[in-house]
Amino acid sequence: MVHFTAEEKAAITGLWGKVNVEEAGGEALGRLLVVYPWTQRFFDSFGNLSSASAIMGNPKVKGHGKKVLTSFGEAIKNLDNLKGAFAKLSELHCDKLHVDPENFRLLGNVIVIILATHFGREFTPDVQAAWQKLVSGVATALAHKYH
Repeated sequence: MVHFTAEEKAAITGLWGKVNVEEAGGEALGRLLVVYPWTQRFFDSFGNLSSASAIMGNPKVKGHGKKVLTSFGEAIKNLDNLKGAFAKLSELHCDKLHVDPENFRLLGNVIVIILATHFGREFTPDVQAAWQKLVSGVATALAHKYH
């Protein structure tokens, strides 16, 4: 179980309140699909994923990215119980979708990159460390049903 200090919680929630979930979510999922093209196999129904520009402009990618990043809002509300907060999503991704749990870690790292590009100097090393801990905790929670 991940334990967050009061300072880490403040860093996470402080930045989260400024995140444009729709924009950052679409960009994060889009980058995941471009940088790690093997992850595209889970999104066959999304239409044209033939190039970086097609992926980044794809409305289904943007929509699902928003949905994914919105789930991080649930993580932030449940920092002391990430495993419980993601139990149903873990089951879905394990039992029904058969997503490789390594993809959760990759997406988490992409989210951190997106936040860094969006917030620049405000995304200090301490803020990054807190967010890295969060995305790692979420990836572990999502992978829980695989163990």
